[in-house]
Amino acid sequence: MAGKNYYDVTEWLIGDPHEDIGAVINSIIADIKGRQTDPDTGEGGKPGAVIYIPTGDYHLRTQVVIDVSYLKIKGSGHGFTSSSVRFNTPESECANWHEVWPGGSRILVDREPEAGKDESAGAAFYVNRSGEPRISSVEFADFCIDGLHFCDDGQGKNDPENTYVNGKTGIYIACPHDSFRITGMGIIYLEHGVTAYSADAMSIHDNFIAECGSCIELRGWGQAAKVTDNLIGAGYQGYSIFAENFGGLLVAANNVFPRGRSSVHFRGVARSSVTGNRFHSFYPGMLVLEGNCTENLIASNHFLRDHEPWPPMKSYDNGLDDRFGLLCISGTNNSVIANHISETIDTQYLKPLGTKPVILHLTAGCGNYIANNHIVATTETSEAKDEETGSGACFAAQVGALLTADRLEELDVVAVLVEPESSHNTILDSGSDDQVVMDRKVNAFRATPSIG
Repeated sequence: MAGKNYYDVTEWLIGDPHEDIGAVINSIIADIKGRQTDPDTGEGGKPGAVIYIPTGDYHLRTQVVIDVSYLKIKGSGHGFTSSSVRFNTPESECANWHEVWPGGSRILVDREPEAGKDESAGAAFYVNRSGEPRISSVEFADFCIDGLHFCDDGQGKNDPENTYVNGKTGIYIACPHDSFRITGMGIIYLEHGVTAYSADAMSIHDNFIAECGSCIELRGWGQAAKVTDNLIGAGYQGYSIFAENFGGLLVAANNVFPRGRSSVHFRGVARSSVTGNRFHSFYPGMLVLEGNCTENLIASNHFLRDHEPWPPMKSYDNGLDDRFGLLCISGTNNSVIANHISETIDTQYLKPLGTKPVILHLTAGCGNYIANNHIVATTETSEAKDEETGSGACFAAQVGALLTADRLEELDVVAVLVEPESSHNTILDSGSDDQVVMDRKVNAFRATPSIG
């Protein structure tokens, strides 16, 4: 027996979840609040509830507003499949596909944000509650939030489905909160996947958040949260993982795909860790620390930058040139240790043409420790290939680019560039003597030993 605090949206008597699951969930939350009114009955009182979404398609036309603690909204499958591949495949090919849309327990965000409204107005799930204590233990698990389509961004040159713009957000948390969990979700084709303000002890774990303008944004301030074991990939104008004014953030064991403006972007973040991740990008600026980030550990990650191999997306980039750095750091007493950093790119794609790409760039701050990073910089001669679209072509192009190693030659790079605004840093075994550019009177340096 499920109990009175377990709700199935398809069995609730108010509304039709397939036509507007937002209105149905709001009605269920109203019922929870109407029944659970006493905050302390026998040292209990408000146990919260579970709202279950079976597999199927559910249109969301009304924003879900969550203002109760101990609420879990769960489905039976994240249902993720690439919409970008579908929208860049000729319709004649799609006609023979086994499936063309995301599946599982799928919520179709059919809300069009009104012009001039606050950004939260475009959210499918909006969490906000004032007063004490902070709202706590709200969970989203095992369902798909699908933004359906992107739209014209007004630039006059982009395919509307490749703009990453539609004003929609999957989950928007506007208030201070504690111990939230987002797990097993599929979040796709939204301008913002997850936006959270003032997070404490938040867990974003084992999700598939991709083909969104920005995937994960931890805004305002926060502490002691983690972004772990996710599959993530943002658009060329947005963030894959962003955090500001955060302390004690753990970013670990994520696989971050290309096309995001950055893989990780920290602003004013302190005493946090980025460890054991695999990052892949088609642009410079893979990891950015700005706004005096302090005492962060960047260790044992794999960074790979190469060039976009899939024809429909070759005309897009994040606007940064190769002097910016794959890793660009402004801050104090950060440690960048034992990372494997690969740049493999045909020299014709370097911006500006003929420049030496910068791998690690210290732009400001002091006391940073850069040690034992293995930098592999190579170039290859492009081969003319038939330009194909479609799922198989996208997969083959990207896997082929990853596995190509037989035509590689050494690429001349600046392994570490330390600007005059940054001093008293220690650079050890992260580049040969002629690959490191800095004032050696105000920075400590030991070159990677050269053979012979």
